[in-house]
Amino acid sequence: MQDYKGFYKAAFKLFDGRVYKDYLRRFCYGVEASCYSYVPKLVLMLKSESEIIKAFELSRKFNTPLCFRGAGTSLSGQSSCDTVLVCLDFCWDHMKVNSDASSITLGCGVIGENANKALKPLGKKIGPDPATIAAAQIGGIVNNNSSGMCCGVKQNSYNTLKSIRVILGDGTILDSSDALSVASFKISHKELIDKVLNLRSEIINDKELCELIKRKYKIKNTTGYSINALLDYSDPIDIITHLFIGSEGTLGFVSSVELECVDDEKYKACALLFYDDILKAAKVVEILAKFEDEISSAEIMDYGSLKAASKFKGVDQILPDINEGEVCILIQSQNNNEKLLKEQVDKIKNAIKDYPTSHKAKFSFDESEFANWWKIRKGIFPIAASAKRPGSSVITEDICFEIKDLGEGIKKLQELFDKHGFKDSAIIFGHALAGNLHFIITPNLSQNVEFQNFSNLVKDMSIMVSNFGGSIKAEHGTGRMVAPFVELEWGAKAYAINKKIKEIFDPHTLINPDVIISDDKDIFKKNIKQSALIGNEFDECVECGFCEKNCPSNKLTLSPRQRIALKREMQRLGSLNDKASKKLLKELKDGAKYFLNESCAACSMCEELCPIGINTANLALNERKANASDFSKKTAELAKANFSLALNGAKFALSAANLLNSNSIRKLSFKANLAIKTPVLKEYLPRKNSYKLRDKNYGFDESVVYFSSCLNRAFAPNKNLNDKRPIQEVFESLCKKAKINVIYPEQIDDICCGKIFTNYPDTKELNKAKNIDILKEATEDGKYPVVIDHGACSYELIKSLKDRFEIYDLSEYLLKFISTRLSIVPINDAIGLYTMCASKKLGLEDTMMSLAKLCTKGQVIVHSDTACCGFAGYKGFFTPQLNIHATTKFKRFYKNSAINIGFSNSSTCEIGLSEASSFSWQHIAYLLDSVSISQK
Repeated sequence: MQDYKGFYKAAFKLFDGRVYKDYLRRFCYGVEASCYSYVPKLVLMLKSESEIIKAFELSRKFNTPLCFRGAGTSLSGQSSCDTVLVCLDFCWDHMKVNSDASSITLGCGVIGENANKALKPLGKKIGPDPATIAAAQIGGIVNNNSSGMCCGVKQNSYNTLKSIRVILGDGTILDSSDALSVASFKISHKELIDKVLNLRSEIINDKELCELIKRKYKIKNTTGYSINALLDYSDPIDIITHLFIGSEGTLGFVSSVELECVDDEKYKACALLFYDDILKAAKVVEILAKFEDEISSAEIMDYGSLKAASKFKGVDQILPDINEGEVCILIQSQNNNEKLLKEQVDKIKNAIKDYPTSHKAKFSFDESEFANWWKIRKGIFPIAASAKRPGSSVITEDICFEIKDLGEGIKKLQELFDKHGFKDSAIIFGHALAGNLHFIITPNLSQNVEFQNFSNLVKDMSIMVSNFGGSIKAEHGTGRMVAPFVELEWGAKAYAINKKIKEIFDPHTLINPDVIISDDKDIFKKNIKQSALIGNEFDECVECGFCEKNCPSNKLTLSPRQRIALKREMQRLGSLNDKASKKLLKELKDGAKYFLNESCAACSMCEELCPIGINTANLALNERKANASDFSKKTAELAKANFSLALNGAKFALSAANLLNSNSIRKLSFKANLAIKTPVLKEYLPRKNSYKLRDKNYGFDESVVYFSSCLNRAFAPNKNLNDKRPIQEVFESLCKKAKINVIYPEQIDDICCGKIFTNYPDTKELNKAKNIDILKEATEDGKYPVVIDHGACSYELIKSLKDRFEIYDLSEYLLKFISTRLSIVPINDAIGLYTMCASKKLGLEDTMMSLAKLCTKGQVIVHSDTACCGFAGYKGFFTPQLNIHATTKFKRFYKNSAINIGFSNSSTCEIGLSEASSFSWQHIAYLLDSVSISQK
């Protein structure tokens, strides 16, 4: 009997309350990228191996199965469950590069792209390169035996594994890189080892089975367990460690791995080739496959893929006018020798010269150009899926043929689409060079006919692929989608081996049951997502999870895709009339106030990573506008009309807060915040700014209008910061050295960029009109440029008034117009650098880096994982946990560095950054002023 109540009670004590049973978190944390929708009975958020061991102990004690979740980007349902879902905190992202860069040790929580960023300066990368590598974590990449676009079979997770650290269901840790761990395991788990070796003997003694395994693993295959390990290795530890590759979290927990590094060739070239139809393209792929030394990847995208992609910004500049039926092949070639690369490209051109393209072929050696080509390919799944009909589900499949069978396999697949009613909506894309095809269908499963069509297509496809000797799942993992068809592909003898593997490692079926091995032959068509419509851009979301990396509230409350899923579930429940649904809806509505709205920074950084550009911040912003009370609207109107008075009130509050600001009062302020939502005090709380803002007419030929933000007019640096001068004094100093006059708008005390009025559209429009009048006068109708000194305010003002005035963020103005007129003596110290989120959206990261490099000869250290610090203006004071959570990894990163000073471009962000790092963060203008003098 499964005892979830007992599990919860024990887990609550063991894990400091990090076990959740409320419906909101169970539902939202259960969301992942596959087509399945399961709601776990409990959710754990775990931080360490010792906690994983305790979770296994509770699982055995209360007979409650566990399912482990990394980034939730898997597509076959392997990270879904209706049992206990185990999510991982940010404590699993450690990495260490071997001294000669031959290998890298990675915690299961490391995002694949981050591993490659660490290796890039060394000319290396990890082998697996799934399209989701910017979001997928190593735990998932290894558990799925991910391959991808360039790695094929040779450099997948299985073939680049050097060592692994796993926790078995009985709580035992096996670290194959540790001789003592291995020796201990051989003694304590002799029976398990003997069973594994018996399986090997069973295979070795069956010549037919041996040949089947050898043949099927020459192409990509993730159907079932990696039973090739029983043939490829004789040492039991090697066998066991490789069985964990592709095991989809069903044999134990993968804590970390050591992967061999592969060369990341310095020079690359790409080509876009267009053909009249997919069968002609398949013929070209057969030719290209003979040049595996020259071609690292050949990706195919059919007409449906290209048509879906063409509607997105900038794609029309890449793709020509596509005719119906046309297909594209994206080729990549690479080499460490530029001359040899050009020879490779010439060789490829010559090989396909007899196969005319339908449009002029595009060849490029410019990485900035072909990176955008790859962006289309990597985003094809969410891009194409977003074009689905309202109310339909997104089903993605992943099959593989031997190259010689690719053309015929595509033809048979198209016949199945026609047979089952998907001819006009299915799309095909994939890793053509490996014979690996993905396809997407979007049936409306609420309609019985389409449900049966989907079911029959999956069955017929599985039979068709098996008849070719191909793989029903090539790289996405078996999951639930293909679990009923493992025996069909492999046959009875090999399937029996798969079942025995599961029994050896999980005799009580407590580790991710119904994944890979399932007795339920219909599980592939159960619990499929049928999302309710919530309107606007959000209906296009396929919950891929690409957005989560940038979200400051991810794993604190909800991520962007979880917020969208929550709104969908509220909409679904709202359409039902039974008591249970009404009760759940009330719970979700109550919880949404904090989880969906208050804890969203509304930074819109999710939009930057979303392949189709969804700005999930609009969910929270829409809620705030809709829920704005008449009183708050009136208050906003009064603030706009009497802004100088409101600002003086803020200054008075700052003075009072600084008088009270001590450790004990700060602690009390946090308690009060939890109880009655009052603002918290911060150690790095700014002081009141008393600096007088007056024009500085030095008699120079050039002038600039200085729109100093209301925040910076209120704030002077905290006493713990390196430079105590208000930023206005610093900017005036720089302008004087650069021989530029400073003009303050006459009504400087009464202006605001308008961001504070975001929740009040009418007031915001009135404020915009007011700003236009003030700036028109100050700039003499556009004669002078305008500079603004806070990144968030710059974004707001530039966005709203860029067509009327020449407006610059302070950092951009410093680089373009100030630094060129100064004599700079750079320091030798390493510094930290953070570009606030709104400035990232303006494309100012390079500007900030260029400024920093002008000012120091030392390293400029950036924590690239902090896309947004979560301070979000007032939220740093009223929802402090958001900023604290968002800077968790930032804090750890700078604690482990030799940095003791940092620079940014947002005074509010700098409060949170200073709090997190325990050292001074100030606007980069302070750094430039400290290292510069006037040119002679």
